[in-house]
Amino acid sequence: MKFSVPGNSNSTRAQRYATKISIACAIRRWRRSLLAANKHLVLDASVILDLWLRPERAMATEALFASAEQGRTSLWVSAASLPTLEFVAVRRCKEQGIDPTVARSLVKRLMLDLLNRVRVLSNRGYEQAELYAKSTDFEDAQLAASARSISAGQVCIVSSDAAFDALGEFSFQRPEQALEWLRQENTSEQETLSFIDLAAQQVALRPQIERNIDIVLHHGQYIMGPEVKALEEKLAEYSGAKHCITVASGTEALLISLMALGVGAGDEVITTPFTFVATAEVIVLLGAKPVFVDIEPDTCNIDASRIEAAITPKTKAIMPVSLYGQPADMDEINAIAAKYKLPVIEDAAQSFGAEYKGRKSCNLSTIGCTSFFPSKPLGCYGDGGAIFTSDDAIALACREIRVHGQSKRYWHTRIGVGGRMDTLQCAVVLAKLERFNEEIEQRLKLGARYQRLLEDVPAVPRLVVRSDRNCVWAQFTIQVPDRDAFLHALTAANIPTAVHYPVPLHRQPAYHESCRVSGSLDCSDLVASRVVSLPMHPYLEQRAQERIIEAVVRAVA
Repeated sequence: MKFSVPGNSNSTRAQRYATKISIACAIRRWRRSLLAANKHLVLDASVILDLWLRPERAMATEALFASAEQGRTSLWVSAASLPTLEFVAVRRCKEQGIDPTVARSLVKRLMLDLLNRVRVLSNRGYEQAELYAKSTDFEDAQLAASARSISAGQVCIVSSDAAFDALGEFSFQRPEQALEWLRQENTSEQETLSFIDLAAQQVALRPQIERNIDIVLHHGQYIMGPEVKALEEKLAEYSGAKHCITVASGTEALLISLMALGVGAGDEVITTPFTFVATAEVIVLLGAKPVFVDIEPDTCNIDASRIEAAITPKTKAIMPVSLYGQPADMDEINAIAAKYKLPVIEDAAQSFGAEYKGRKSCNLSTIGCTSFFPSKPLGCYGDGGAIFTSDDAIALACREIRVHGQSKRYWHTRIGVGGRMDTLQCAVVLAKLERFNEEIEQRLKLGARYQRLLEDVPAVPRLVVRSDRNCVWAQFTIQVPDRDAFLHALTAANIPTAVHYPVPLHRQPAYHESCRVSGSLDCSDLVASRVVSLPMHPYLEQRAQERIIEAVVRAVA
């Protein structure tokens, strides 16, 4: 890449530019932009140097930075470009007669400003030999390779160098062209949306995730490393529970919790049939029997008023599910449990982050269990889960059970399992936890907006959120009278959907003989035949949400 700097005024311009830096404001603007942008611009060193040294040619670049601050795009630079930027800028300042120490100080201020207004793409070492063989300009090729790691949205490289070599993988544009590209709204009805956009989340959180993973790779403690304890402490603080025990999955969380309570052969556990199979599966695995109680038709959570009738001398625990992200009627359930001296396990696989009467889900009963499956409100990049309790004895039992029942190395005081959450997954959740409150806020806003948009569509009953709690919308689920026709219509409109859950557990072949049904389960049967989940994630854009609702309205018209 070539740069020319005419006249003696460039260093003065750079100094003037540097004096406008406000790093704190830049950080705030940058953070606000992360949730909104789905167009990504990777900046070549040439456009940044023009911004610093030739501002008369950089009006479009200034506008690109303004667009990023308004949340209309995300700006990136390659790590490979940073040494070039610093070297060329210092050299140009020295050429204009600026003292070397002053030049370095000036450029450092410019670099700090830049790094607080853009995000940095890493360079992966394994690609270097391949790049060298393919490229006409190795530095350009490194930038193009860095852009590969942006896994969501639309990506464009911005350069002032007409000979930029993008390896044929990306188009590149001059700043003026990139600005016009940002103004073009993508309104194509053929664009397929993401049901859960984990790629967009990964892009937004890339620096934190890469940092945390690199730390684990450096220390090499892949099992029970320091990130495990750090995550448990942060999650306990977040939930308000005294103890958090991370485990290998949400299923393991339920299983270990039941084991800690001594649930076994011949026992019964009261729960809902309208849930993911893991809820009942863990009960049966221990030789106990799930007792199914029907759900409320408007929340899809267990009907607390039906629980007491299901209790027998064999009942060992009650396990409500906080389905779709909304806690069940926990105070009513706890009151019944207290009357019969029963523990309550909240299956909060979908509701971590939700609140019930001012308290957090997972800290509403004897034990709370959640899942960090990738699609959950707080997810990792594999399997993971956690148990929450304020009971010291239960916490100790859970900790021992998850490591094969050990109280100390090779000393097994109880029957256990291999149920640890690995350090790398804890590192990922730690990174995501930094942005979790912002993502929950977005979920609440998106859910409320879905609800408003559906107010005038009587053919589509909405999930009711009780006034004393909220819902973090692990799924946004509606009910439709003719689900097959509805799914066909939305598929034709390129709107992804899912069904959570099409067959209640008392209808599943594996559970015909292993469960007990308490009363009628008509609500569970009806709801299972009607539910459909629509796209929901914190990075869902307003125009996409409107397009989804338009498709829903057409499908039920």
